[in-house]
Amino acid sequence: MNHSANESVDVVVLGGGPGGATLATLVAMRGHRVVLLERQRFPRYQIGESLLPSTIHGICRMLGVYEEVEKAGFMRKAGGTFRWGKQPDPWTFAFAAGPEPLKSTAGYAYQVERSKFDALLLDNAKRKGVDVREQCSASELVREGGRVARVRYTDDTGGERGIRTRFVVDASGNQSRFYNLVGERVYSKLFQNVAMFGYFKNGKRLPAPNQGNILCAAFELGWFWYIPLTAELTSVGAVIAREHANKIQGDPEAGLLRLIQACPLVRDFLAEATRVTEGQYGQVRVRKDYSYCNTQFSAPGLALVGDSACFIDPVFSSGVHLATYSGVLAARSINSCLEGSVDETRAMEEFERRYRLEFGVYYDFLMAFYDMEQGTDSYFWQARRVLHTEEKQNDAFIRLVAGVATAPADFFAMRQDLGASFATVVEGLNEATSLGKEAVEQAMHKIRVDEQIFQWSNLIHQGLEGVPPVEAPSSSNALVPSPDGLSWSIVPSVQPREAV
Repeated sequence: MNHSANESVDVVVLGGGPGGATLATLVAMRGHRVVLLERQRFPRYQIGESLLPSTIHGICRMLGVYEEVEKAGFMRKAGGTFRWGKQPDPWTFAFAAGPEPLKSTAGYAYQVERSKFDALLLDNAKRKGVDVREQCSASELVREGGRVARVRYTDDTGGERGIRTRFVVDASGNQSRFYNLVGERVYSKLFQNVAMFGYFKNGKRLPAPNQGNILCAAFELGWFWYIPLTAELTSVGAVIAREHANKIQGDPEAGLLRLIQACPLVRDFLAEATRVTEGQYGQVRVRKDYSYCNTQFSAPGLALVGDSACFIDPVFSSGVHLATYSGVLAARSINSCLEGSVDETRAMEEFERRYRLEFGVYYDFLMAFYDMEQGTDSYFWQARRVLHTEEKQNDAFIRLVAGVATAPADFFAMRQDLGASFATVVEGLNEATSLGKEAVEQAMHKIRVDEQIFQWSNLIHQGLEGVPPVEAPSSSNALVPSPDGLSWSIVPSVQPREAV
């Protein structure tokens, strides 16, 4: 690697995962000089294998990598299957049962081996003009005149280097070293969970056409994911409350196997399976305290995208969606600033507002989805039973998600909290049917899923028509995507006609 000591570029991106690769690609597509520093050599292992249609059919089209993803041989995912709440029987939702364009053209996603999917996105970034430097680790962000203006990093030979830049984007994930330059990371008190996961060969599959679905199965201590990555390989992970972490202390493999034995459905699916013990999938891994949100997502010259900014419980596979979507939003704001079309303060406020809103949707959705005890002896569900505005200990996190310094009651009144909005529907179904309480509760879960699918459908529809995922402007003088979707345009005020 041979770079000038006085090197200067427009944007330095830290991290080559989906968020960083998305942003770097979209900024380079506008002709700006982008350097991406990735501390590892791709392909590399990463968790988060279950994707959503909005990523595949919306954002991947924007990046110009859709056809390559389609031909990569990933496991096709028609929807999701849940053994959830008190209802003993699994139920399934299908993306294609949603509104257009899910119904006709985009009613599926993929389960992906992240080592392959992430490398595909990073290689695409290189083709689009991004200067990708692997095995390069940022050591310091230097402020000049009140804004981040330089990056010091160690290159692939161990040499110390520096680079001047107009913007730095931290897309380095949940282990980011620089999020505290923007604000404070606040952890959710509701989703203080631990995940333990490994990989198995020759596990059972759901009957066609759902053999590629993610299976989520609740049990007394929490829930399992069961993700078919190939015809033979399955990602299996348990999410349990942090206070039960003592049950998995010691040998990680023994801990995971004990949890599997406690979940009859997953135990049955793995009855003839063997755990992978070699290669990138050979280790049983543990992650904890992974639901959090930063107090701010940007500061002068610096933006956080993906897991550097926030992350939420993975029950609905939102990780890659939020990472790539935040990359789209930040790319628009940075492109607008570099081109002088929008003031930096306003552009970055738009990025943060939209990103926080999307994160808040998932937080609301998950609060409603977790608002059910599996049974009277289930400590996990009792601990997570949501009291909404009475959940005082989570006030700070809720305010962060809302993006406003208001009380939780204002947040739930302002944004359509799913738990509250479905309360009257539950009452109506109980009165109008003879199905019984458990069947009604199962129906409510499916309604909540349908609500989220409708939002995914809107994102894909805009992506298919050449306009990337956005919500509609709320007022005149609002920022909306430019015709190519890579920056912001200003919706002019409509002046009232003078009386004649």
